[in-house]
Amino acid sequence: MKPAVEAPTRKRLSKEDRHRQLLDVAWAIVRSAGTDALTLGYVAECAGVTKPVVYDHFGTRTGLLGVLYGEYDSLQHARMDEALRTSGKSLPAVAKVIAAAYVNCVMEMGREMPGVSAALAGSPELDALKKKHEAAFLAKCQAALQPFAKQPLGPAAMRAMLGTAEAVSFAAAAGEIEPADAENEIQDTILRIARRT
Repeated sequence: MKPAVEAPTRKRLSKEDRHRQLLDVAWAIVRSAGTDALTLGYVAECAGVTKPVVYDHFGTRTGLLGVLYGEYDSLQHARMDEALRTSGKSLPAVAKVIAAAYVNCVMEMGREMPGVSAALAGSPELDALKKKHEAAFLAKCQAALQPFAKQPLGPAAMRAMLGTAEAVSFAAAAGEIEPADAENEIQDTILRIARRT
């Protein structure tokens, strides 16, 4: 079963428009059939282009998965940056921004995000890419939270926050819990970590 997003056959697009179209098709494949179905050949078939076009944009399946995760990560950072700029300057306000940004981004990307995230752990190259993105996110969270924390927020504390955020957000995306409950749990975790003495 082909995903819902398909392009008109052989339509000439600019390189940027073609790239966007291929990413939209890739997200649709992951959404409808899971990451196991995501191959460059299948993306080409669904997009109505030849395989070399897709290979030119992503090189490998690993490259495509990396771009998909990077797109998710960029959206998450942009949302959090904007929310931090406009939020109150208190620990509860910052904790709420981080929790909401994480949950909202996962919910917007849908049920496909956990699959993409899991696929990243499937190869050393992708795992390193995921860790690089996570490190940037954790550094941003640490910088936002540290002024309100009762002690230095070390790597273990930040990893605990991220583990909670990922687990409950993915559960919300799977429909196991309500997004508001996921957001509250992440916020509570952040507050407990930052208030420890």
